[in-house]
Amino acid sequence: MQEHEESITKHEQLLQHIEKLKIGSKISVRKLARQMGVSEGTAYRAVKEAENMGIVVTRERIGTVRIEKRPRGISDQLTFADVAEIVEGKVLGGGSGLDKTLVKYAIGAMKMDAMMRYVEAGSLLIVGNREDAHSLALEHGAAVLITGGFGTSLEVKALADERGLPIISSRHDTFTVASMINRALFDRMIKKKIMLVEDIIAGKPKPGVLKASSMAADFYEVAEKTGYLRLAVVDEWNRVIGIVGRKEIEELQEDQPIEKVLIRRPITATLQTSLASAAQTMMWEGIDFLPIVDRNRKLIGTVTRREVLQAMRDAQQEPQAGNVETFDHLIWNGFAEERDEDGGIVYHGFITPQMATDLGNISEGILISVMIQAAIRTARLLSGHDYVLDNISTYFLRPVQIEDAIVIRPIVLESSRRTYKLEIEIIYENMPVSKSVLTLQSIDHG
Repeated sequence: MQEHEESITKHEQLLQHIEKLKIGSKISVRKLARQMGVSEGTAYRAVKEAENMGIVVTRERIGTVRIEKRPRGISDQLTFADVAEIVEGKVLGGGSGLDKTLVKYAIGAMKMDAMMRYVEAGSLLIVGNREDAHSLALEHGAAVLITGGFGTSLEVKALADERGLPIISSRHDTFTVASMINRALFDRMIKKKIMLVEDIIAGKPKPGVLKASSMAADFYEVAEKTGYLRLAVVDEWNRVIGIVGRKEIEELQEDQPIEKVLIRRPITATLQTSLASAAQTMMWEGIDFLPIVDRNRKLIGTVTRREVLQAMRDAQQEPQAGNVETFDHLIWNGFAEERDEDGGIVYHGFITPQMATDLGNISEGILISVMIQAAIRTARLLSGHDYVLDNISTYFLRPVQIEDAIVIRPIVLESSRRTYKLEIEIIYENMPVSKSVLTLQSIDHG
């Protein structure tokens, strides 16, 4: 036990050492192990934990670098280290500036005077084998991305090191690297819209916890302070070993240890778990309390089902910035909701080229996605709640091809407070194309 306690202490010491490193410092596991007098395995685990904390980043062809921790609120922005990885680039100089944020980029396909009007501090100049442009961009506070696999002079590399501005070489052409950066920015915007557990844990007070040796009376005291009906139980190193709730405690006398009724090996989540995933997990498992842990199962915080659902509702009511669309949005964009003569919900749309296979017919996977979305949207319209797919049976009856106009007709077979069962029929020219029977589970009800 003492040996394990010492390794825990060393782990904390390693993390403190990494936190004190200068921003931009490169980190070698072997060197760190030698400096701190620990095994390379122990050093590696500490570096991975630091990466999880957001103070270290590891990039291919760059290595592990100490960075400034950024709040998740600006995670849609790219750093120059991100750019180097995206374009499969090699850093020629200015490595200490890799953690700086990309503000905008400019393509240097013009005369020098005109080019410099678009270059400013925090920007990135994408240019070919033009050393004069490389130098001038660095002097204006901009990083440089050299396309075509070209290098640059020793003087330019020294200037990049002096200014702390990366100069990166990529084998791809200008159009390709610009497309790669745009794609990455688009993906970041989508990720930013997806709320994580981290977003609701931030700013919350430390959770009330118990030890296995705590008494039932301790539970009542902590529960009264926090307002929680369930509490996490941790060991001496703050690792979650179980949870306990009021229902279990009622079996005990106040002077009895909670260990007798402890629910061991509870389901947990991490800071990077999406709120939707947390809600679905709690729904499927029939629980209303999640301890939030790090990679070593150390307790970071706790969330209740009510907190998760309220955060999701609040997010839906906020205005959406930017035109950010996932594949589900793109697939559904061509469909319009209507009411038939009997007041039932139907959807009309066309098969777009993006939905088709190489043979020109609609992809079966896309067809299933369309039916699932139709079912979930219908259940939400009728009940006001959010749903996830529980199971689906699908029948493909005849093919449809590009530009065919289809009708999607949902029929509610059964509904309750927690579930919806629907039949979804896709029709082309008054003939059925496919059918599915789906069962949905509400994430708003346990």
